Amino acid sequence: MDFLPDPLRTVLAFVVVLGVLIFVHELGHYLAARWRGVHVERFSIGFGRAIASWQDRRGCEWRIGWIPLGGYVKMHGMEHPSDVVPEDGSYRKGESFHEKPVRDRAIVVAAGPIFNFLLAALIFAAIFATYGQPTGSTAVQAVVAGSAAERAGIAPGDRIIALDGQRVARFEQLQQHVQPRAGQPIEILLRRGDSEMKVIATPIARPEDGRGLLGISGGAVERTRLNPVSALVEGTGHMVAVSGQTLAGVWQMISGQRGAEEIGGPLRIAQLSGEVADLGLLPLLTFIALLSVNLALINLFPIPILDGGHLVFYAAEALRGRPLTQRAQEYAFRGGFALLLTLMLLATWNDLTHLGIVRWVTGLMG
Repeated sequence: MDFLPDPLRTVLAFVVVLGVLIFVHELGHYLAARWRGVHVERFSIGFGRAIASWQDRRGCEWRIGWIPLGGYVKMHGMEHPSDVVPEDGSYRKGESFHEKPVRDRAIVVAAGPIFNFLLAALIFAAIFATYGQPTGSTAVQAVVAGSAAERAGIAPGDRIIALDGQRVARFEQLQQHVQPRAGQPIEILLRRGDSEMKVIATPIARPEDGRGLLGISGGAVERTRLNPVSALVEGTGHMVAVSGQTLAGVWQMISGQRGAEEIGGPLRIAQLSGEVADLGLLPLLTFIALLSVNLALINLFPIPILDGGHLVFYAAEALRGRPLTQRAQEYAFRGGFALLLTLMLLATWNDLTHLGIVRWVTGLMG
């Protein structure tokens, strides 16, 4: 896309990234609804007036809205049971969403986030099978002057194979071995070119915490291509790890360890989409996978309006043996909408501040 102007390239990358995420999410709802016997009336990517639409042989309208900031799947009978009018000629008995048992409804709602998790796992798996899985090596990139490593004769380009007879394959393993051994001699097996050699280095203690320090930097990323099965296993594991890291970051914001200014919205996503698209296919695929995990987790938050909120209602229905009252659900949805609106306003403010627009407007007013 180098031939396109920067603004157009950013918009196009944003539409592609968001379009993929939304389509996969809504496809999860659609396929689960079909599986559980619920008729789907509309599958929409984007909101607002349709710029393209067609109807399949099952009576489902497929449409593309002109506002590419979301999407939805409209299922038959999604209204509250008391709002369904069986006498209506368009009513399909047995294919209504609210006629289905709570288990089926939960499956349909949960399928959207599940498909986003699956998309991320498959993207990571494809990357590991083609580009390779990134691993931090033990190759030495730089040596600090006057450090324990320099005194021991370690040079840039050396690869550390073992410490005190223990094999190491990643730089993190090297750090774990060295840090608790300040002032203790360590036997280091190196590979230099085609030959191996042993040196003795005594890590010095860092002033701030007393941890051992050799004085080297390394861990250059290397990639190892995996077979399809291993790639799928590792891709799934990486998706789970990214999910855990994302949840940890959210908890840090809630507990005040991190600032809310890190919350971003569509403008930030659009900016980053353009930037990663300029870097190539691999960064763009990785970005889509990370956003897919974030979209799945956000939708699973127990906030009414989101999929997670619906799942909470269904859990309450399963425990009580009957749905929550319509009034209780209505109040919950109002609260959820207010919360989401607040988060959207915060995200937009952060985006405008990050892009310098708030500072520019303030300067004009000053």
